[in-house]
Amino acid sequence: MEIKDFLSPSDVDVDLRANDKAQLLNDLSVRAAAALKLDTKVVAGEILKREGLGSTGMGEGVAIPHSRIAGLNRPYGILARLRKPIAFDAIDGAPVDVVFFLLLPEGSHGEQLNALAAVARKLRDKSTVKEIRNASSSATLYSSIIENR
Repeated sequence: MEIKDFLSPSDVDVDLRANDKAQLLNDLSVRAAAALKLDTKVVAGEILKREGLGSTGMGEGVAIPHSRIAGLNRPYGILARLRKPIAFDAIDGAPVDVVFFLLLPEGSHGEQLNALAAVARKLRDKSTVKEIRNASSSATLYSSIIENR
């Protein structure tokens, strides 16, 4: 599974504003729920439940908040570069400015779990993250995450 299979150009934001982790996760949950016609409380609740198990901040300013969602048929993502880094309880303690919000079908196995692996692999690549941080537009940001290297 490739990132372009679950991330559309319209779900990419450059310079998203968020005051803190809670606001960011809530705002992204509201946006995803609206796009997928799901209950916002369910999406936000599942994201917060997953975050409660341990921060999805993977270090070096990158986070991949994710969760499985009942009633979802395919993975769905939102990529955001934050205007200002925020505390995220990341593994290295660094604030986060690159966020890939990912929802997966509840019973997902195999190929759909590859969605999370594909995002993590891409965001561990320092040159990809550098391109994301330097992107001047949503289109450039989208290209930087979906291009194969």
